Amino acid sequence: MAAPDVLVVDGQPGRAADRPVVDVAVGVLIDPDGRFLLTSRPPGKVYAGYWEFPGGKLEVGETVEQALRRELQEEIGVTIGPARAWREQLVDYPHALVRLHFCKVFDWSGTLTMHEGQDFCWERLPVRCSPVLPGTVPVLAWLEEEQGGSVAA
Repeated sequence: MAAPDVLVVDGQPGRAADRPVVDVAVGVLIDPDGRFLLTSRPPGKVYAGYWEFPGGKLEVGETVEQALRRELQEEIGVTIGPARAWREQLVDYPHALVRLHFCKVFDWSGTLTMHEGQDFCWERLPVRCSPVLPGTVPVLAWLEEEQGGSVAA
């Protein structure tokens, strides 16, 4: 996989070089109707209220898939089936340099339960929920490319 470009959010390009990278597993849950799940950032967290794909930080020794399984169980109450590694995006936020490991998930069990006080929405392109977290925007473009359309996000 080629090295991803750095998406700089609210900052200056070049700042990423001297910051540690935080690896984050992200689930792009897609239902049988082709809708995808977005969740809001919980109150009290950076970018609270912004919409994103669910997931969380890798713990020491975890693979992306292990972290994704743990995070989705903890955050939204579902147990996922196979997680297919899809794309990566390096995002330079003011508070952290984050490497997002996006995985597509088509199979899960359990009832969506928002354990952190967040909201959720099943979406199609173009998304209706707003605002969307900057690190989520490239994913919407990738989904659009796959659909072969020109749906504005």
